[in-house]
Amino acid sequence: MLKEKSTLNKPFTFKQFKIHQDRCAMKVGTDGVLLGAWSDVSNAQSILDVGTGTGVIAIMLAQKVGNTEGALVHAVEIDEMAVEQAKENMADSPFASKLTVYHDSIQNFAKNHIHKYDLVVSNPPFFTGGTLSSNGDKTNVRHTVKLPHGDLLNATRELLNKNGRFCVILPLIEGLRFIEIARTYGFYLTHRSDVRPKQDKGIERLLLQFELTNRTFSHDELIIQNSRDERDYTEGYRELTKDFYTIF
Repeated sequence: MLKEKSTLNKPFTFKQFKIHQDRCAMKVGTDGVLLGAWSDVSNAQSILDVGTGTGVIAIMLAQKVGNTEGALVHAVEIDEMAVEQAKENMADSPFASKLTVYHDSIQNFAKNHIHKYDLVVSNPPFFTGGTLSSNGDKTNVRHTVKLPHGDLLNATRELLNKNGRFCVILPLIEGLRFIEIARTYGFYLTHRSDVRPKQDKGIERLLLQFELTNRTFSHDELIIQNSRDERDYTEGYRELTKDFYTIF
C-alpha cells in the first residue's frame, strides 16, 4: 500500500490551500493526491467528487480548472462530520466560489440530482471481503459495505454527460476487478496509469479513466520514488504534483 503523506490530525498544507483533517477518518494521503493531480479537467465545466472526505480532491480540481468561467466542482459525502470539515476547508481555500459539498449518499444524490457532470472522480472504498475492523469510521470509508462498486458505477452512469470522464484510483487487484465490473455498466476504459512506489517494486495502484464512448485507449506507468530516500521523487511524480506539494 502506498505510504500516506499524513497520518496525523494536524492540517496538511498545499501550495495554495490547507486541509484540516481532525474530524475525518481518512487523512490526506498519496491516493487522493494522485487522483486529484492525475484527473483530466480539460473541457470540464462541471465536476463531481464522490466521497469527498476532507474535500482535498475537490479543492485540487477547483485549483486545476482555475479561472475557467462558469466551472463548478460539487462534492458528495455521507459522513456528517466530514461534510462539515470539507465545507470549512473549501470556504478557506481561494476557490470557495467554485465549490459546493452535499451531505448525501451517492445513491440518493444520483436519484434526486438532475445536473450532469463532465467529470466524476472518486477515491472509492475497496475492501470487498474479510472481517470488519474495530475502527468503525475508517472501516466505513474503506469497506464497500456502504458503497458497493456497482452502486458507484450505476450512479456515475446516471450523472455523467455522454462525453464525460470518470476517474478512480484503486489497488491493483481491486482495480482489475473494477475494470471488469465497469464494462457491464457500459463504461469503456480509455486511460490507465500503473503506479509503482519504486522502480523495483510491483504495481500497487491503478489510476483509471472511463468513458461512455469507446475511444482510443492509452496505458502508461508512474513511479513515485527513485530510491529509499523519501525525498528522491521521480521526475514524473514531481511533474504531476508540482502545482500542489510544497516540497516541489
